[in-house]
Amino acid sequence: MIFRQLFEPISSTYTYLLGCEETGKAVLIDPVISAVERDLAELSRLGLTLAYSLDTHIHADHITAGLELKKKTGSKIASPAFDALPCTDVGIEEHQPLLVGNLRFEPLHTPGHTDGHFAYLLGDRIFTGDALLIDGCGRTDFQNGSAEDLYQSVRHKLFSLPDDTLVYPAHDYHDRRVSTIAQERNRNPRLGDTVSLEQFREIMSGLNLPYPKFIDHAVPGNRKCGVCPTNLEDNLRLYCEQIEHSTQG
Repeated sequence: MIFRQLFEPISSTYTYLLGCEETGKAVLIDPVISAVERDLAELSRLGLTLAYSLDTHIHADHITAGLELKKKTGSKIASPAFDALPCTDVGIEEHQPLLVGNLRFEPLHTPGHTDGHFAYLLGDRIFTGDALLIDGCGRTDFQNGSAEDLYQSVRHKLFSLPDDTLVYPAHDYHDRRVSTIAQERNRNPRLGDTVSLEQFREIMSGLNLPYPKFIDHAVPGNRKCGVCPTNLEDNLRLYCEQIEHSTQG
């Protein structure tokens, strides 16, 4: 298997490139529109053909690159069937693996950050999106989020995986790249084994996070599989232009 972990600095998003060495087919998990040229260059360098873009959920902080990648490469757009996006080519459902060459992605419905959130298990790695971050988790106060649902998703689905399963999140803000299920069970301050559901509810309700500055534009754009909205206010237009054209770190 070919594996690359790629970073978009404005939204601190990790995109994952997985390639089948036998067939040359590849998947990009959580691609960002500003990083399309970077991702295409990496695919070309590795001699891979993009088969699918695969999102974990409808993002609130950036625009997905699914539609742009489809235009440029002919790849299919895969995303959770739960969200019923008309632009999706393949609706992902639990217990229905996504097969790409000899790669077998096992979808796990992990609601809580959003109600349609999925994680993807591939062998000894789990791509957790925003459900489980390194020493943290995604917020639960928008897009039909639920602290109780997220707690159950992480504790009963993700933490039931083998201890040495590698955890690859959708974001990290402290230059960390990977964790393990054992590490998160032992030391995650929000969701570790010693934290009760009631404590988790209190933690999440006490975060007092600001309303996401881009959510009202990112969510509609991502419901179209990656369209940067028009007629934005100047400050949001500048932000969207950065998302579309940022220099990659």
